[in-house]
This record gives sequence, structure tokens and C-alpha cells, in this order.
Amino acid sequence: MRILLTGGAGFIGSHFSDRLLAEGHQVVVYDNLLTGSLDNIAHLLDRRDFTFIEHDVSESIPVEGQFKAVLHFASPASPNPNSPFGYPQLPIQTLKVGAMGTFNTLRIARAHEARFLLTSTSEVYGDPLEHPQREDYWGNVDPVGLRSVYDEAKRFAEAITMAHHRKHDLDTRIARIFNTYGPRMRLDDGRVVPNFLCQALTNQPLTIYGDGSQTRSFCFIDDMVEGLYRLLMAEGDVHLPVNIGNPVEVSIAALAEIVGQVSGQAIQTQTLPDQRGPSDPQRRRPDISRAKAWLDWEPKVTLETGLRLTMDDFKARL
Repeated sequence: MRILLTGGAGFIGSHFSDRLLAEGHQVVVYDNLLTGSLDNIAHLLDRRDFTFIEHDVSESIPVEGQFKAVLHFASPASPNPNSPFGYPQLPIQTLKVGAMGTFNTLRIARAHEARFLLTSTSEVYGDPLEHPQREDYWGNVDPVGLRSVYDEAKRFAEAITMAHHRKHDLDTRIARIFNTYGPRMRLDDGRVVPNFLCQALTNQPLTIYGDGSQTRSFCFIDDMVEGLYRLLMAEGDVHLPVNIGNPVEVSIAALAEIVGQVSGQAIQTQTLPDQRGPSDPQRRRPDISRAKAWLDWEPKVTLETGLRLTMDDFKARL
């Protein structure tokens, strides 16, 4: 297939570009490089079956030729308010790419009668009152909090995607991505895995906010790409959202211990006051029953293995 992919120079988007090309597809990437990087796709730029176009998909999208699939991955994704690449620092851009960017890409998919895949997020559940989170849980979201620009952008993106499916019979897919890590993450991303790895590699204490009891579920990028590809290629009625993530729940304190084991050196931790906002979730874990049933998918890479591979990549770039 000839495939349009927005956000293809980002962390997940660049890995997905690799997978699409490996499967024999032609890929046209649109990315304004706000949070993505040409370094992520430098190895693809000379390929005849890969095209990169620097463009903000929140604006009208010029296209040439026919596409069989349109994939909307573009969006800032880091919640860190101290990172210049986090969505708290890019609130308008985050809302625009979630709203207008989704509408623009849906319009292309409709005009080309193409399959459409939206990458949404576990953040649509907010600070969940249900655990683990199933796709039929409506969420507990603060619509005006600091995190709302990302949460509500993705919730709107899901709504307009389903509206196009119901109104225009567009063939759509929605993936709710949970915490993902791996090579090509920004070193200054600000999320806990890159923070811990960079601190470990530079002999700094690992910074834990609060008592470290807050949990996340970490999915290695290879597993994430496999789940997303299966969702893209699945036939039948798979239009409702699908959680793609690792159901193994890990506390931040336990993650610090595992990073120490993987690094092979004595690691110290530094406990600081809890800086999480009122809408920052205490627990996060996907129910992946739908992905198992619809896609025959579940993650395979252990956290220890994934962290070793990610640490090797970080070590080469530090």
C-alpha cells in the first residue's frame, strides 16, 4: 500500500515507518519536526519507497497521488511541564493537531477511500477510578487542568474519527497507546524512563517524586509497533478503541531498582516532594482483552530486556 503517516519523524512514528517499509509498503511522512527529529529517519531518507515532507498537518495538507491508508500519529506526547517538548509547553499546538490535524487527515482518508488509523492515548481515561482501564470506561478527566490540552485533544480526535465512521462509513481504527519506551526516545523527553536511564548513565541519583508508589505499565516499542500494525491490517469490525500497552504494572520505586540492575552498577535514589498535579494519575494499567481477542496480540518483551536495549541506545547518544 501507499501510506500517509503524520508524525513519522517522532519516536513511535519512525519505528512504525521502519515496519511499514519492511512489509513492502510505500510511506509518505508529514512532520513539522516540532517534537520529532530528522535523526530518527535519517536512515530512510535515501530510499525510493520513503518520502519525507516537512509540514504542519494542523494546516491544510497538500497531497499527490493516491493513498490506501492514512495514519495520524502527530502530537506532542510528554506531560513534563519542564520540557520544551512537552504538551504543557505546547498547549495550542497540541490542541490544534488533535482537532484540526485529525480533521484534515480524515478528510484525506475519505477522499481517497482509505483506511484510517488514529493513535490516541491512555490519557483519555484521565486519573482513572476504574482499574485496570477497559475501553468501555468513560474516564475521569479534568477538562480545564494543565493536562487537559492533551487529554481533550485526543478525546475529540476519537469522537471525530467515530463520527466519520458512522456518518461516512469510513474504515477507521483507534489505538489507545499506553506508556511506551525504547530507542529513539528524546534524551530530554522528561518522562520517567529516559530520566532514569540518563541519570544512571551519568552517575546521578535517580529522582523519585513522593514515595514512588505511583504505577505505570511500560510497553517496549517493538511490541507497540506489532500491536499497531496488527490493528491497521485487521479486517472486520474493529472500529472501536483498542488499548495497546503492557498490562504488567510497575511502581516507580520498583522501576528504579530494575534500572539499577540493568545498569550493572550501584544506583542511588533521591526522593523529592511529590510534584504531580491533581489530575496526574496515581495508577495506570491497560486491560488488553480486546487486543488479545481482536488482534491476537500481547506484549512479549520483558521490562528488563527492553530497558537494556534502550540503555544501549541512550549510551550511544549521550
